[in-house]
Amino acid sequence: MSTEEIRAIELLNRVPYGRVATSMRAMPFVAPARHVVTEGSVLLRMHAGHGYHRACGGGIVAYGADNYGSDAEDHWSVQFTGTAELIEPTPSEIEMFGAGPHHVDGEPFDPVYMRLTPQFVTVHTLDHSDERRSQYAA
Repeated sequence: MSTEEIRAIELLNRVPYGRVATSMRAMPFVAPARHVVTEGSVLLRMHAGHGYHRACGGGIVAYGADNYGSDAEDHWSVQFTGTAELIEPTPSEIEMFGAGPHHVDGEPFDPVYMRLTPQFVTVHTLDHSDERRSQYAA
């Protein structure tokens, strides 16, 4: 695993949710997903009620997460691109996700799981530390 991949996984482990992107009927879409990292792959949990998993399964997807809403001095985003495979996770993998939401868009949450095996990984960082210091300097 490259240094960038290790860094991306470390950052991804800091937040529980991200966005999966692919196309459905030739139109792009982005949907929220819960993730966990295990054994070199990213496991995703989505709501099955929207049917987005059908467009993702067996296809190339991008999965991204970030900490943009935080008060951190450095903001980051990671993106993993690779093939998504619909899976039945093991009980220990399901446990890693923790409790799911009760409802998604007013419907009872119906989980579906995918394994993303990354082929390309990117990390971007935005460091605002100097800007923030100078903004508040006397």
